[in-house]
Amino acid sequence: MTKHVQTQISMFDGAILRQAGVDAVKKLNPGELIRNPVIFVTEVVALLVTILFIRDLITGASVFFTGQIAAWLWFTVIFANLAEAIAEGRGRAQADTLRQARTETLAKRLYDPERKELFSRVSAAELEIGDLVLVEAGDLIPGDGEVLEGIASVNEAAITGESAPVIRESGGDRSAVTGGTAVISDWLVVRITAASGSSFLDRMIALVEGAERRKTPNEIALNVLLAGMTIIFLIAVVTLSGPGRYSGADVPVPVLVALLVTLIPTTIGGLLSAIGIAGMNRLMRFNVLAMSGRAVEAAGDVDTLLLDKTGTITFGNRMASEIIPVSGVTEREAAEAALLASLADETAEGRSIVALAQEKYGLRVPGEPPVDARFIEFSATTRLSGVDLGSRRLRKGAVDAVLRFVRNVDNHGVSDHGFAASVDRIARSGGTPLGLADGGRLLGVIHLKDVVKPDIKERFSELRRMGIRTVMVTGDNPVTAAAIASEAGVDDFIAEATPEDKLNYIRRAQTEGRLVAMCGDGTNDAPALAQADVGVAMQSGTQAAREAGNMVDLDSDPTKLIEIVGIGKQLLMTRGSLTTFSISNDVAKYFAIIPALFVTAIPELRALNVMGLSTPQSAILSAVIFNAVIIIALIPLALRGIPYRPLGAASLLRRNLLIYGFGGLLVPFIGIKIIDLAVTAMGWA
Repeated sequence: MTKHVQTQISMFDGAILRQAGVDAVKKLNPGELIRNPVIFVTEVVALLVTILFIRDLITGASVFFTGQIAAWLWFTVIFANLAEAIAEGRGRAQADTLRQARTETLAKRLYDPERKELFSRVSAAELEIGDLVLVEAGDLIPGDGEVLEGIASVNEAAITGESAPVIRESGGDRSAVTGGTAVISDWLVVRITAASGSSFLDRMIALVEGAERRKTPNEIALNVLLAGMTIIFLIAVVTLSGPGRYSGADVPVPVLVALLVTLIPTTIGGLLSAIGIAGMNRLMRFNVLAMSGRAVEAAGDVDTLLLDKTGTITFGNRMASEIIPVSGVTEREAAEAALLASLADETAEGRSIVALAQEKYGLRVPGEPPVDARFIEFSATTRLSGVDLGSRRLRKGAVDAVLRFVRNVDNHGVSDHGFAASVDRIARSGGTPLGLADGGRLLGVIHLKDVVKPDIKERFSELRRMGIRTVMVTGDNPVTAAAIASEAGVDDFIAEATPEDKLNYIRRAQTEGRLVAMCGDGTNDAPALAQADVGVAMQSGTQAAREAGNMVDLDSDPTKLIEIVGIGKQLLMTRGSLTTFSISNDVAKYFAIIPALFVTAIPELRALNVMGLSTPQSAILSAVIFNAVIIIALIPLALRGIPYRPLGAASLLRRNLLIYGFGGLLVPFIGIKIIDLAVTAMGWA
């Protein structure tokens, strides 16, 4: 189950709203607001009407109507800014939670890695790239780094929200550690790989706050469209002044301004930034850190997913799954021998053998090693490990090495008793067989296999229903790859894959017009993660992988792409739906204002007053008020997003037109009429 990176933050938390109100006013700075052309134009004309209001106030002319128009135009701008400020405020609240992981940490900087008792205590802020630090049980890891020596349990709850500790050890794809996490057992020697201020946690905080957010291509294209529509309506409204004078209806500037603001797409213009920021914030609630809005948007169109096998589909270390005794040996006898031979084996495989013997066969690990035990550590030369207990010589290791050991002990040769058949069966299934012997006697075979992560097959089926093709890439031989692919339920696999093979596959797919996502955790995955449209690096992986991807999954769950794709599609659907609504409701506002402009000079235009609005002034004021209020009313939808359902393009278009197109026409008619009744009753117009 997905863990949340922090406590859920209410959409309208009081502290966030108060700060957002202040920020909305600060965003009135034209230098900042010009990034949003629709709202920038609204601010300019609001300033123009305000100047006219002040002029009329000085000259003693009637100012009540002009003042109301000016006030509601400023409210429109502030409400639009408020949507973005609330989205940013929620991001800052998430960042404040992450900052709790940062403390003034003291580090044990080593003088000599060979002499771990010689170190100096320095502030973590003083560490430089390449420094070696000793981190012992109870210590906080002072900075991002790679484990050079040791193995330890690390509590990463401050980063991932996951309460269960993880194992970090030198070598492989579990060697990356993150500053601010805590070692809870044993010790590690860590080489610092990131300078103070540029750690993974620092980048998370900056990204969550939105400081490094960039507009996506679709967002830029939509901004261009909105700017174009604004210019067209601006020209159209300015040119209305001439026909108005010709027809005998001299249209006041505040009325022309009201017409402009209600016709340009202020609704989507005011909500566009909030939609993008909210998309990144929603990913954070699923423990995924997006480096850019572009990645979130691209996720909505992904149709191919490449996954590295080791550490992504499987747990990363081969684990014991069964102990197969030879004829004449009971399972319990073989399991007991495997347990004793693995007591001093601190490798992941050795620990998994001990765990299997305990869980499956009910054996107990002795509190203290037997007094006469002499443990044999694994050697690359012998490819064996084990223990000598009195006259017993228990060994486990590579099959050929175990057979050689047995022959050396018993010159009469080896009695097979099904040993070879078990070895062959394990090899054909893609597993790794380990021989098990007691002196000159074969006891059985230990089956090591890549353990596929739980429920991953069902999750891949869900990806398939979403139209996403899954491809496993691995350096394993085709037999092993086929076995894992079948168990995991992927659509295809690439065996014996090099980093270049992964990169070329992605480039070829992109040339064919497909959008590719890549999930990986190793340094050898970094080129593919960088090339993919969506590169999701596992938090448990190496520093190189995390830096190459444009997303980091803090739970290291490859099937998290289901949530990532869903949020990407949510972002696209939300933007499309609100754009449809924004353009549609301009039609209703047209019917409210146009008759009011010329009804005096052209009485026949009363037929267009289908809403039955009280007076021309109330019609104009009601449309302006509705234009401001609808932005604030749609902020929850922009932040929450449109619920995602797997729909085709045609079905999605029909739904948009039916719900948001028709709704965009209907809601303003109702809303403007209600406001008109209220305005008239209060005597505002």
